[in-house]
Amino acid sequence: MKRRLVFALTALALTLPAMAQQDRNLRVIVPYPAGGNADNIARLYAEALGKKLGRPVVVENRPGAGAVIGAQAAARAPADGNTLFVAPTGVFVVTPHLTKMGLDPLEAFLPVAKLTSWIPVMVVRKDFPANNFNELVAELKKNPGKYSFASAGPATMTHLMGELMNLKLGVKTVHVPYKGSAEFIPDLISGRVDFVYDSVVIPQVKAGQLRPMVSMVNIHHPELKSVPTLKEVGVDLDTPNWYGVFVPKGTPSDVVDKLGEASREVMQSMDTDKLTKMSMAASYQGPAEFKAQLAKDDALMKDVIQKAEVKMQ
Repeated sequence: MKRRLVFALTALALTLPAMAQQDRNLRVIVPYPAGGNADNIARLYAEALGKKLGRPVVVENRPGAGAVIGAQAAARAPADGNTLFVAPTGVFVVTPHLTKMGLDPLEAFLPVAKLTSWIPVMVVRKDFPANNFNELVAELKKNPGKYSFASAGPATMTHLMGELMNLKLGVKTVHVPYKGSAEFIPDLISGRVDFVYDSVVIPQVKAGQLRPMVSMVNIHHPELKSVPTLKEVGVDLDTPNWYGVFVPKGTPSDVVDKLGEASREVMQSMDTDKLTKMSMAASYQGPAEFKAQLAKDDALMKDVIQKAEVKMQ
C-alpha cells in the first residue's frame, strides 16, 4: 500500500510541472511598436499558433533602441519554449554589425522557423531611360554616379539593397536617405530621385506613375506577377528580407523541433491575402535550414556594410 502511494505521489510530482507549463500562456515578443509589419505578422502567427497548440498566445510589443530592448528582453526569458521572439532580417544580420546591442543575436537565440519573405521591387521613375532591367544595368554602367536611389533611411534594408546591387552589378549610384518610405514617393514620381528598392510604391506602379524593373527576392510579387525576379534576369542574388521566429538559447531541442513543426503547419494555412497586403509571402524554413540561411545572410550583410562603409545615424 505504501509503495503504491509513493509511486502515485512520484507520478503526480512529475506530471504537475508539465501540466503547469502547458497551462501557461505562450508569449511572443516583438521589438517594434504595434501596427507595423513585424507586429502584424507576429499577431497573425500568434493567433494561428494558439489555435494549433490549443494554448493562449500573447503578443508583447517591446520597442526601442532599434529593436535592442525587445531582443534583450526575449534573450533573458526562461529557455523553456514559452517565450518566442519574432523579428526581421535587420535585427540578426544588420544591426549587430553597426552598433553595440549588448548581445549577439546569433548566439543568444535559436532559430525556430523562417515565416515569411518581404518582396521589395526595384521601381524606377516613369521616364527612366530603360525599358527593362538589362537596359537599366547598361545605362547605370554607362553613367556612373549619375543616377540616385532613395531609401527609408541609412542602414535600412531599402538602403542596403541599393548597396548590394551596386557591388553585385559593378555600378555606382548615389544613395539619398529619407525619413521613412512614404517620404520619398513624391520625389520619385517627380523625378528628383531615379529609383527605389521597396514595396510601398506598388499602388503608384499599378496606377502607371512608376515602372517596376525586378523583384529583389526570388519570389514574384503577387500583385506584379509579370515582373521578373533577380534570378530570372541572371543576377545571382537573393536579398535577405525575411521575418522569423526564435527562442532563447538553451531551449531544449525537442521543444524547438515541435515549435518548428507547428510553425510549418501554421504557415501552410496562413491567409495569403493578408500577407499580400504587406507585400509578403509565406516562405517557411525549419530550424536547421533557417540556421544555415542565417549564417549565409550574416556573411553577405557584413560584407556589404564593410565595403560600402554603411553607418547608422
